[in-house]
Amino acid sequence: MLKRKDKYVVAVVGATGAVGNEMIKVLEERDFPVSGLRLFASERSEGIKLEFGGSEFPVETLNENSFKGIDIALFSAGAERSKIWAPVAAKSGCVVVDNSSQWRMDPEVPLVVPEVNPGDLKKHKGIIANPNCSTIQMVVVLKPIHDAAGIKRVVVTTFQAVSGTGKKAMDELLKQTTDLLNFREIEKNVYPHQIAFNVLPHIDKFMGNGYTKEEMKMVEETKKIMGDNSIAVTATCVRVPVFRGHSESVNIETRKKISPDETRAILSAAPGVVVYDAPGKNIYPLPVYAAGKDESFVGRIREDESIENGINLWVVSDNLKKGAALNAVQIAEKLAGMA
Repeated sequence: MLKRKDKYVVAVVGATGAVGNEMIKVLEERDFPVSGLRLFASERSEGIKLEFGGSEFPVETLNENSFKGIDIALFSAGAERSKIWAPVAAKSGCVVVDNSSQWRMDPEVPLVVPEVNPGDLKKHKGIIANPNCSTIQMVVVLKPIHDAAGIKRVVVTTFQAVSGTGKKAMDELLKQTTDLLNFREIEKNVYPHQIAFNVLPHIDKFMGNGYTKEEMKMVEETKKIMGDNSIAVTATCVRVPVFRGHSESVNIETRKKISPDETRAILSAAPGVVVYDAPGKNIYPLPVYAAGKDESFVGRIREDESIENGINLWVVSDNLKKGAALNAVQIAEKLAGMA
């Protein structure tokens, strides 16, 4: 467990990546009590300096002794590095909040969204998993509905920004767009097909059941976070030519009938959720509006008239912020007794 202090020595692993950069920004934005900051990344980034709190901090490479004296480490360096270094950090007495997929479904590791299952933090043994970005924004909306009406089934289709793949994907979208507008041939390096002016029903690797790993992450993680394996979940995950902000069409079948107005009232009182729903005035969540914001925005709330107890929702959130960095920092805040 994390020993309570006035201030903490914090490490960010994968500091030069899109999520790592966002973690540093969120720590400063939320005034997390940092007494010291250590930044780690790959060898090619060693020596680069990043700003925090008006000072510059050098990027280091990891070794067996890197985590000595560190209280909390926020990891966003990929599953392979997390598999190697998260246990090293935990053995050094550091609490790890890991953003990769490595530990999410490990039964010994809690998978936490603070608005949904903060009590699971008590079970940690040095490593806590940060869920998938598309799962996080959905479960903060599902939880209050589940508490009120009981969720039987969820059908979700995601429209995910290229920043979910990383900076290289963002660069590829920009370059392809520029090249196409200038009648030049495009290059495809990150995705198997053109992403500019296109949509790809393909996120992560395809599995034997015809689903992608991303889709199965949403299925499995939702059940673990919600603490209810009886909830049926099916997902289709799509990559769209948006830089930042994931959108989701979510169809929910509840055990008890719940009206759109009741749903709006429930979600309006839910932590981490903003109801943005007046379609007659063209008011509904958009990625460009959600970018840089903390919450999951919900609109297009309406009854699914094809089944007895059904609700349709449109959910949008900043995948780099709440979908990754902010959720990790909120976990750290819970551990530090700040929230």
